[in-house]
Amino acid sequence: MLRFAQTCDAVAATTKKTEKIRLVSSLLQSLPIEDATRAAIFLTGRPFPRWDERVLGVGGMLLSRLIGELSSKSGETMGSAYLKHGDLGDMAEELLSERDFASGVSMSEVAALFAELPNARGQSEKSELVRTLLAKARPAEVKYIVKIMTGDLRIGLRESLVEEAIAKAYELPIAAVRRANMLLGDIGETLQCAFRNELETVRFRLFHPIDFMLATPVENAAEIFKNATESIVVEEKYDGIRAQAHKSEGRVKIFSRTLDEVVEFPELREPLASLPGEFIIDGEILAWHDAQPLPFTQLQKRLGRRNPDLWLMEEIPVKFVMFDLLYLDGELLLDLPLVERRRRLKQLLAPVQSKHFQLAPERMCETREALEEAFRDALAAGHEGVVAKAPDSLYTPGRRGRFWFKLKEPFATLDVVVTAVEYGHGKRHGVLSDYTFAVREGDRLLNIGKAYSGLTDAEIREFTDYFLKHTVEDQGFRRIVEPKVVLEVAFNNMQRSKRHESGFALRFPRILRIRSDKTPEQIDTLERVRELYAKQVTLPRAAGYATAADHTSG
Repeated sequence: MLRFAQTCDAVAATTKKTEKIRLVSSLLQSLPIEDATRAAIFLTGRPFPRWDERVLGVGGMLLSRLIGELSSKSGETMGSAYLKHGDLGDMAEELLSERDFASGVSMSEVAALFAELPNARGQSEKSELVRTLLAKARPAEVKYIVKIMTGDLRIGLRESLVEEAIAKAYELPIAAVRRANMLLGDIGETLQCAFRNELETVRFRLFHPIDFMLATPVENAAEIFKNATESIVVEEKYDGIRAQAHKSEGRVKIFSRTLDEVVEFPELREPLASLPGEFIIDGEILAWHDAQPLPFTQLQKRLGRRNPDLWLMEEIPVKFVMFDLLYLDGELLLDLPLVERRRRLKQLLAPVQSKHFQLAPERMCETREALEEAFRDALAAGHEGVVAKAPDSLYTPGRRGRFWFKLKEPFATLDVVVTAVEYGHGKRHGVLSDYTFAVREGDRLLNIGKAYSGLTDAEIREFTDYFLKHTVEDQGFRRIVEPKVVLEVAFNNMQRSKRHESGFALRFPRILRIRSDKTPEQIDTLERVRELYAKQVTLPRAAGYATAADHTSG
């Protein structure tokens, strides 16, 4: 494990892509195949392959407590170290640097711990398992064990670079490595196939989800036609959950955009199982009632409920709207043009009628004016916009390109005042970049959300100096500040929440601009928040309120 940690340090120390690939390639070549397999997975920042849905169930609080116990450092010292690094792994290495008696751990021991944690009963058992391993590990090893457990190595290494390192290590074409990894969903197994020179034998396996193709956002219809040389296929853009349905011999599994299994909608399984053959269908799960979609806030009531009762399924029915076919009866269709994939999908759905699924409607648009009309019609139907696709576009998993575009209506915004600030993480660990903000109710300020995107680095540095001078209460990592700075924030929708004093929370909030022209007395009120919430629940989004979600169809 020490060699792995040293390589990660070297990768983090260089900005050159070719050097990162060389370092990783050298590591993989130097390890026995079993450890090289583990290293490939760990280098993606995950404890398990992409298709593996197990979770460790170990949070930052538990890890922080264990690091404190093993280092015997005070809370103040730990807080200072975290502020310095903005990362639990780096903090752990510094606090444990005086431990020169650790014997070290192997890659297999780390992998064994990860395999045990999902099945451990309760936090006490998990805590003991992690403590035992970390007590043996050297400081550099602890750093990367913690980083993998928290899901981010922060060394400037993407999975695509690990693919390139595998290709270099075994002198194989990068295209073959990438295709194998896409089909397997397992960078470790891909490495093994490369080691055995068996990449060409890799075949697609159902129930291993494929990365979703994504759409590039644009501001207007004219921007789409700058890239289009012919007519385009236009579909409604939905406000639900992007989903990939796999079916074979009556077995059905649905996966989300994060490639996790979706289990909250059992009523979809039987209708999907009734379709002939085996397939993978790409689409969107929507809350749906009386022939029209419901806002995402309604669908959200069903999320996280593994066994919904009949009453909830009747109150918030769902529909799977399908727009692409990726695999059918043994044939992977990714390299066929969109129009052919759509034609086969239509044929597949033709024999079966169900209230639980439908083919996404489409129209061909040859002009900007036709696209703008389609956009208006989509909003009137209660959708969040349109997706425009090149008719000959291939399906490129996990990538945005100039083949699919999404056009959405403007976001709703609120004027709010900053009430608290926190230090950021990673490259922003030394600046106050996370802003908690509030709306007004009479003389009271009620928090409604937190945003950490939208400002430039220069603006964040400037506001860090300002907030340090206008702190009301220093809580270490967090500061309560004088409510003077007014911001305009955009968001996708809002939901009821007990987390904030306002009783609401904004979904995907981001800072649009600093409202230096407004005073805290002029910010939006809780009454305005209630109006927006009522509108999104009861009216279609064509009324002027958007509930866009980037994890939906592109």
